Amino acid sequence: MSNFASSLKAEILRLARKEVRQEVEGLKKASAHYRSEIAALKRCMEALEKMRARAEKKAGHDASQAEASGGKPTFRFSAKGLAAKRQKLGLSAAEIGVVLGVSAQTVYNWESGKSRPQARQLEAIAALRGMGKRQIAAKLAEPPRE
Repeated sequence: MSNFASSLKAEILRLARKEVRQEVEGLKKASAHYRSEIAALKRCMEALEKMRARAEKKAGHDASQAEASGGKPTFRFSAKGLAAKRQKLGLSAAEIGVVLGVSAQTVYNWESGKSRPQARQLEAIAALRGMGKRQIAAKLAEPPRE
């Protein structure tokens, strides 16, 4: 009888192990899947944190520039850019000077790099960038203001 009892006990243990192994396999697969999802989410979070930090840094830089310029937008000036725009429009330095409210010599000095425009003149140059030939011709046709 003890042989039968030990055989029955061994069979029950074998079947129990088989059942537990099947359950554990499913849990292992689910656990591995969750771990990979967590790792992907962590990578995504790191990327988003970097983007947020860059955006904050840029926003802070833009705000400090705006504060430095008194809240007005800043304009970049390029002597080559002004000369290229003038040539593209087919205008002389004197004509551009009339549009901008400065002398031809001043325009020449800007283009040659001998001097730089003042803040109010930079605004006029920025407005000039957006003008076409027709708008410039209309400005030149207007009587001079005194």
